[in-house]
Amino acid sequence: MTVVVRTSGRIHASSWHETHREATDLADRLKGLGPWNGMVAITRGGLVPAAVVARVLGIRLIDTICLASYEREVRGPVQIIKPAPESMGKGEGWLLIDDVADSGATAEEARRQLPKAHYAALYVKPAARPYVDTFLREVDQDVWIDFPWDRDPHLPDR
Repeated sequence: MTVVVRTSGRIHASSWHETHREATDLADRLKGLGPWNGMVAITRGGLVPAAVVARVLGIRLIDTICLASYEREVRGPVQIIKPAPESMGKGEGWLLIDDVADSGATAEEARRQLPKAHYAALYVKPAARPYVDTFLREVDQDVWIDFPWDRDPHLPDR
C-alpha cells in the first residue's frame, strides 16, 4: 500500500546551514548520555545528521541500518535493505540517528532490530514519538520536512 503523504501544503524547508546547526544542537543534548559504543545511522536521511553528531561527540565507529519506506513523498511498506549487524546485539550502548521520525514505521523497525539503542532524531512527529528517546523538535503530523539532500539540485528550491 502506498500513501502520498504531503497533501496539506505545510512544508518546513530546512537548509544545509539549519540542518548542521540542528544536528550540533542534538549532539549537545546527547553529550551527557554516553559513553557510546558507536553510532548507527538510519539511511538515507540519518546519514547527514549522523556525520555532524559523530564529529561533535567524537564517535568514530559508525554503521548503518538501511531501511526504505519513502520514494520522494510517497510512503510504502518498510523495506529492510541492510539490517543491524548481529554484533550489536540488542543495541545497548549504541546511538541510533535519524533525520525525522515520521509515521513511526521506520522507527518501529529500527527499534525492533535494536531495542536497547538510544534513538535520536532531529524532528519527531506524534505518530513516531513513542519510539524516539531524544529529539530536537516536535512537529505536527501533517508537516512535510524538506531536507536539502532530498532536493533535485537541477530544480529550483521550493
